[in-house]
Amino acid sequence: MKVLLLSAYDADSHKRWRKGLVAAFSDWQWTVLTLPPRYFSWRIRGNSLTWARGEAGQSLKQEWDLIIATSMTDLSALRGLVPELVGVPTVVYFHENQFAYPVSSDAFQSIEPQLLNIYTALAGDLLLFNSEYNRRTLIDGAGKLLKRFPDCVPPGICEELEQKSQVLPVPLEDSLFKKNKAMADFSWNHRWEYGYQGEVPKEVLIISWAARWEYDKGADRLLKILQGLKKNKINFLLNMMGQSFRNSPKEFEQIKREFAQNLLVVGYVDDTETYWQTLQNSHVFISTAYHEFQGLAVMEAVVAGCTPLVPDEQCYPEFYPESLRYSGVDDAVEKLKSSLAMHNKHEASEKLNFLRLSWGKLRSKYKTILNE
Repeated sequence: MKVLLLSAYDADSHKRWRKGLVAAFSDWQWTVLTLPPRYFSWRIRGNSLTWARGEAGQSLKQEWDLIIATSMTDLSALRGLVPELVGVPTVVYFHENQFAYPVSSDAFQSIEPQLLNIYTALAGDLLLFNSEYNRRTLIDGAGKLLKRFPDCVPPGICEELEQKSQVLPVPLEDSLFKKNKAMADFSWNHRWEYGYQGEVPKEVLIISWAARWEYDKGADRLLKILQGLKKNKINFLLNMMGQSFRNSPKEFEQIKREFAQNLLVVGYVDDTETYWQTLQNSHVFISTAYHEFQGLAVMEAVVAGCTPLVPDEQCYPEFYPESLRYSGVDDAVEKLKSSLAMHNKHEASEKLNFLRLSWGKLRSKYKTILNE
C-alpha cells in the first residue's frame, strides 16, 4: 500500500504517533511530510500552501492508495491546490481539537482554527480520535459554533462528522513494557542544583510532574496543591519536569522559590533513560492540566510504575478509575496524604495495566481500520 502521511504541526506527541505508525506497518510504502510545530496561526493556515507550491508539490501529485493527515492539516485547501488528491481515501487523525482548549488571556481570539477543524473533518473520509472526550468536544463545539452564524449554514454537518468518526488511541511503544525495573543503585545526580541536596529518605513521597511549562498545564493548580501539602505537613519531594519557555506562567518561578527544598529534578530531562529512571523511582505521577485529550505522559508514568493522580475531568475518566482522580485541590492533597501513608506502611498502591494500549495490542485494529 502506498501511503501519504501528513503531519502539519509535528509536535512531540504527533511525531511519536507517526513514527510508531510507520514502524508498525513497515511493509507499506510511506511518504511522510512534516512541518515544525511553531508559528501556530501561520502553520495551520499555511501548510497547504507550503506543501502544494513548495518542494513537496510534485510529490503530492503521485498516485496514492491512502492519505493519513493530522487534524492540523488544512485538508480542504490542500485538495483544492492539488486536485490529484481528490478522491484518494483519506483518514484524519485528531490528537486534539480547537474547541476544547482553555483560552489564554494573552491569546488573540479567532474562530479560524475551529473552522479549519470543521473543514478538514468534512474533507476526510474517516475521522479518528485519541479519546471520546476529544471526539465529543469537537462535534459539540462545531454545533455551537455553527449556531452562532447568521445565515446560510447547511444542516446535518455535525451528524456527518458523527457518522464517520471513531475512537482509536495513540498506542504506547511495546519497548516501554519491556524495560527493566528501577535500578537499586539509582542516584539523583541530575537533580536541580538549587533544590534538595540531602539523602532521599525512605519516608518521603516522591511526586513527579511533567508537561510543557505553558498556561494550559495548570501551574497555578500545581502551586495550590503543593501549598496544601506544606500546610498539612506532608513529607514530599517533587520532580517538576518539562520544557520551559520565555513566557511560561509565573507560578513555576514561584514554586522554585517557595519549594526549593522540596524539589529534586527541575526542567527538561533530555536523556530518555534518565527520565524513565526518574519515573521508576517516583511514587506518584500527578497531572494538573486544564486540557488533555489522551495524556501520554501520565500513561508512560503508569507503565514505569507510578501511581497516577489526575483531574476528574477532560479525557481522564475514560482511562482512570475514580480513586485515582481528584475533584479539586483539597481532594488532591488528601489523596497524596493517603499515598504517603500507604507508602510508609509498605502497602501496595493501586496499579493500572495499560498493555491494552500498546502497539502490540492495537496494531491489528489500526490495520483493519486503515485497510477498510
